[in-house]
Amino acid sequence: MIFPRTRKYIMFWIFCGFILALLRLGVNGSKTLYDVQWLPCPFVDEKVNINEEGHTETKYINREAVLQFGNVGDKPLHPTITFLVTASKVDMRRYLEGSEDTLNCEIRRYSTGGIVMRWPTAGAQDHDGWFTCTIRQTQGLFVITTFLRHTTAAPAQGEADFLQWKTVNDRDLLTTSAAMVVLTRTPSVEVGFLKEPNLHCQFAVDHKLPNATVEWRLQKHGERSKLFSYSSRTGKSEGSGVAVKAIAAGNISYKLPHTKKHSEGTYICSVMVPPLYGSHDIPLTLSEQPRVSINVGSTLSMTLGKDQKLICDAEGYYPLDVNIEWYREVSGGSPTPLVLKNILYSSHRLHQDGTYSLSAFFYLQPSLEDSGYKYTCRVSHKSLLIPIRKSFYLIVTEPDSTMWYITVIGFIIAMLVILCYLLPQYLAGRKAAKKRF
Repeated sequence: MIFPRTRKYIMFWIFCGFILALLRLGVNGSKTLYDVQWLPCPFVDEKVNINEEGHTETKYINREAVLQFGNVGDKPLHPTITFLVTASKVDMRRYLEGSEDTLNCEIRRYSTGGIVMRWPTAGAQDHDGWFTCTIRQTQGLFVITTFLRHTTAAPAQGEADFLQWKTVNDRDLLTTSAAMVVLTRTPSVEVGFLKEPNLHCQFAVDHKLPNATVEWRLQKHGERSKLFSYSSRTGKSEGSGVAVKAIAAGNISYKLPHTKKHSEGTYICSVMVPPLYGSHDIPLTLSEQPRVSINVGSTLSMTLGKDQKLICDAEGYYPLDVNIEWYREVSGGSPTPLVLKNILYSSHRLHQDGTYSLSAFFYLQPSLEDSGYKYTCRVSHKSLLIPIRKSFYLIVTEPDSTMWYITVIGFIIAMLVILCYLLPQYLAGRKAAKKRF
């Protein structure tokens, strides 16, 4: 017997466990990685020099490294280059989803482009060095770039930071802190026409009231056009598509108007908090599945000696490339269906909404041996996981001989009428005419 008070305690702890499970799974149901201690994260090092012609040459070197989360003074967990990310107001792990084996991590050096300024947090120096850590989820759930600040010895005066990179040895421990993250949960987008997709982009900084400038641009055919911009310093914005009130919380997602053919391209979300500049490219493609139909029903009955035009229509698809083929196989399926060769195609038809249509047809004059075959139109397109198939079964019959017999008998009767009735009258009429003359 369970007492009422005991039952209440049990229900309370079950509820707490349920809430904890939700928190560990994340808001959207995906497993979070907030407690992860380290991640394998190759370091793409750079060796920069000025050649004889005065041009900058960069050699990239892939090196083994680890991203480790902890506190100042922690020892490296692995005998390799270790980037120790210490606690700050920005923790990239809050945004990670999935399992560790679905994450691709990469660390690179970051140049401030000659901008020398102190990052407005405690302990920062004018000569701090910077690295970027980019983590991509292999299933396309997100891409996040984190800017890691590392205090180094001051570089030579007047030299660009990329000419005075701090040397990193094979087992060095670099203590860093996350200063800014830029994240998208829509690394690529594929939608249909007349949709209103939301391109996700957000950022977070480790201090309050950052001097931030955010922009959205569209790049297509080698040209860039500005869609939206906002400066926290002036409070002014240009363009539309972003909720200005949400920017203070780091949400700079962009909502497209109804998608049309000209909506395709690469959308670039960028955040600048001097001396840092982070961006993500989000390619958007349009795709519409074809509607497939044939001009006969599931069974086609034909008479021997007759022919039939068979049409397969693929309508309303995008992009342009589509493949239509006819083939036949014995009833019940065949491991080697026969692809028909005598297929004719219409030209691509462009509709007002930007989609296309195409027809594939042939003329069928079957023999009795063709009866029972299954004819199929198969349409393949980029938007389809598997091709669309439309089929019919052919039944071929011999012509009905009854009509032939009726025709012959009718012809004989007509000839008898002519010989027995009309011809004697004609001859008698000619004799009477001769007697009168």
